[in-house]
Amino acid sequence: MTRIAPLAPADAGPLVRLAYRYAARRFGAVPEPFTVVANHRKLFAASAVAELAAEKASTVLPAAVRDIAVYRVAWTVGCSWCVDFGSMLMRLEGQDLDRLQHIDDYRTSPLYSDDDRAAIAYADAMTATPTTVTDEQVADLQRRFGNDGVVELTYQISLENQRSRMNSALGIVDQGFSTDSCRVPWADQPADSTAAGSPS
Repeated sequence: MTRIAPLAPADAGPLVRLAYRYAARRFGAVPEPFTVVANHRKLFAASAVAELAAEKASTVLPAAVRDIAVYRVAWTVGCSWCVDFGSMLMRLEGQDLDRLQHIDDYRTSPLYSDDDRAAIAYADAMTATPTTVTDEQVADLQRRFGNDGVVELTYQISLENQRSRMNSALGIVDQGFSTDSCRVPWADQPADSTAAGSPS
C-alpha cells in the first residue's frame, strides 16, 4: 500500500484521466507512480511532459547501455517498482534480461561489455552519497560516447535517482509489469470508478 493513496479516475480531472488512458494502452496498466503524483495536478503535468521529452531526446547512447545504467540505479537505491518497470521495458526492446541476474558481478561477468561496465560504474559513482565521480571516469566516457553521450547518460542516471528515491519514499513497490500481471491501483474501488483507467 502506497503511503499516499493513488488518485482514482473518478476523482481525477480530464487531463489526468486522459493520461491514465494513454498509459494503460501503452503499458497494459496505469503505472502506480502516475496515480500517486496525480494528487498534485501541476506536478503531474510537469513530470509527464519532462518524461516524454527526455524519452524523445535520449537517442545518442545505445539503448542497452543507457537502460542498464538506469536499471543499476534502481537496483542500488532499492526501488522495486523501477526494477520491475525497467525489466519490462528492456524485455519489450528485445534486450537480454539474463544479465540482470548478474548485475552484482558486472565487472567480471561476460554478459557485460566494456561500455556497459563503464556506464554502470558511472551510475554507481553518481548514486553514491556523496558522489564519487572522477575526472578520469568522465574522460573515459567521453572517449566512448562523446560529449552528447556523457550528458545523456548523466541526465538519465540523475532522472532515475529522482524516480527511485521518490517511489521508495512514497511506498510505491513493484506492480507486476515484468510478469504481465499488473496490480490495478484502485482495484478495491466500485466498478464505475475504474472505467477511465482501464486499458482499452
